[in-house]
Amino acid sequence: MRYDLEQVKANVDRDKLVTRKNDLWRYRELLPLEDDVNRVSLGEGMTALLNCPKLAAEFGIAKLWVKDESQLPTGSFKARGMALAVSMAKELGLRRLAVPTAGNAGGAMAAYAARGGLEAYVFMPADTPVVNRYEATLFGAKAFVANGLIHECAAIVAQGMERMEWFDFSTLKEPYRIEGKKTMGLELAEQMNWSLPDRILYPTGGGTGLIGMSKAFAELETLGWLEGDRRPRLVSCQSSSCSPIAAAFDAGERFAETPTDPHTVASGIRVPKAVGDFMILDAVRASGGRAAHADESKLLDWMRIACKLEGISLCPEAAICLGVLERGLREGWIDENEEVVLFNTGAVQKNLECIEMALPALDLQNIDWDLISN
Repeated sequence: MRYDLEQVKANVDRDKLVTRKNDLWRYRELLPLEDDVNRVSLGEGMTALLNCPKLAAEFGIAKLWVKDESQLPTGSFKARGMALAVSMAKELGLRRLAVPTAGNAGGAMAAYAARGGLEAYVFMPADTPVVNRYEATLFGAKAFVANGLIHECAAIVAQGMERMEWFDFSTLKEPYRIEGKKTMGLELAEQMNWSLPDRILYPTGGGTGLIGMSKAFAELETLGWLEGDRRPRLVSCQSSSCSPIAAAFDAGERFAETPTDPHTVASGIRVPKAVGDFMILDAVRASGGRAAHADESKLLDWMRIACKLEGISLCPEAAICLGVLERGLREGWIDENEEVVLFNTGAVQKNLECIEMALPALDLQNIDWDLISN
């Protein structure tokens, strides 16, 4: 999507945005919807930017913020993309939508489709987290599990387009989900008084969040809304057991190879083949950032530490960013004096399997009072 930014600059006062409703639609002039009657909304409020001094001290970084997307409808950042995409689907006269998902996208699309009066079909791997499997059906979608990974579910969606007459809502198969994800960058800039951080750590599966934020910062720069000349270095964070983007970055390639055995407990970043791999890598390199992976075996430890220290509902996907932070500090490509923003893309409560693996079993029948008192 492209906008007449000169007209936006001439007609919108940056400093008066604060008088608008505190949701993603406050950036109306930088979003594609033409008629507000087609807006499909579940109340997508501006998510909190949380200062995390205890977590910063734990990892040895000067300033660490967490942008907490778990507070959005359906519990994840996917609400942003689906709010825009479903609104545009309604405006353009579509009636039936289909999406492959390994986590939160399916439930978000189902919820927004229900809100907008559209049909929804959701296809997911059989080992998708149980909450994600059930929520799509609960919100009225026709949901199916398949033997395979998300890119194989995407192939099912593509194969059914002619027969079922649905529109393919896969990541980057339409231009509007990225416009919703872009609002993460717009919000962050406003919350930081239009002066951006040194570095952004972002868990990467399909990568629309990074691509969207890169687009947001470019638009803000053209509008002249940003203070100073500092632009954040974007870091694409992946698990060591599923890291096609990180591997392509290290190899100096623009396109990623599909790994032979991709697996991670963080289902949202288990994306062996991202449609927009080259766009992710372009955005990362243009920012002076990088793509990196962290040790899968420590992922649940990082998740538990963050939840315990700060009380933030940090999902396993976001926890891998802490591993990348630790690695970057150790290897010297992140400086301890930097200001870092980490995106928590969803609520940990939607990953019951990960919570169970991260914690010792609870035995309510045999209380050990010595253990309790200590």
